[in-house]
Formats: sequence, structure tokens, C-alpha cells
Amino acid sequence: MRAFTNGKRSFVLSIVMALFIVGVPSASFAQDETRPNIVLDVMKSVVLDPTTYAPATLSYTSQRMDWNSSQVLFKAGWLEHNSRYTVSGRADDTPIGYDAGLRQIRGDALLHLQESLVNNLSAQIFERALTQKYPQRRKLFKTLSWIERISFSSYVGYLASVNHFRQVQKNQEMARQYGIQ
Repeated sequence: MRAFTNGKRSFVLSIVMALFIVGVPSASFAQDETRPNIVLDVMKSVVLDPTTYAPATLSYTSQRMDWNSSQVLFKAGWLEHNSRYTVSGRADDTPIGYDAGLRQIRGDALLHLQESLVNNLSAQIFERALTQKYPQRRKLFKTLSWIERISFSSYVGYLASVNHFRQVQKNQEMARQYGIQ
């Protein structure tokens, strides 16, 4: 939780509280016991959907591998090219500390998680609204929703990780080439 700033933490808590406040009364005071709690169903679908977590997991894993493979080079006196990971905030300068880098990585992964949550929540709401209006097309809307969520997750996950996985290979090659281990 240290990766959350006060603004991010309050944003997430606000969403959770709003969903709780909206969802609980309809579950507690529902006149028709057979009617499902839509808010709870949507939240359950989003939380249990693997596409919610895939981009954040790829982002975190690739950045962590990049950061760890860079440490060997940093110890040998190499500089960090990514300005987000330097002490001065300029490219090709002294890298920030290992723990500070990990905090930066966690923050980036949490941003990707937030993007996925918003995307999957809106996709679930959109799917349910269309299904309610056109119940005979339920299977079509469910399929299109899955396609959209998988596409979004794949695209964001790829963009978030591909350069870091490439950098890991470059770091390992440079370490081998210069005899740094």
C-alpha cells in the first residue's frame, strides 16, 4: 500500500465505498428476493475476471525483471537511461536506489490495474445494459464483451511490457559481453 499516494488511495477508497453504499441497500431492502443484485454481480464479474489483472501483472513482472537485470550494470558504474529512474530526473544519470525503483514499478503496475478495472467495469455495465434491452442477444453481447476485454488486456499488457522484456535481454547481453556478473 506504500505505492499509493494519498490521492490514489482516496480515489480507490471512494470507489469501493460508493459501490458498497449503492450495493448494500438494494441487497438488504429488496422487495423481490429473486431479483439479483446487479452491482454485486458486476463487481464480482470484474474482480474474478483474469483480464482485470493481466496488464498489471505483465507490467510489474517485466519492469521488475528489467530493474533487477540493470542492477548488475549499475554496480559496475553504468548509468540509467530512463529518466524516471534517475536521481536527477534526466536520462543517462545516476540511478535511484533499488527500493525507490521498486516503488516506482509498483505504482506503474497499480495504474495499469486501475485502467483495467475501469475498462472491465464499463464493459460489464455496457454488456448488462444491452442484455437488459435486448435479452434475445445475450450470448452475442457476452461474446463481444469478452472479445473487448481480452483485446484491451492484451494490448495494454503488451505495450506495458514489451520494451522491458527487450531491455532485460539487452542488459543480460551487455553484462555477458563486458564480463559483468
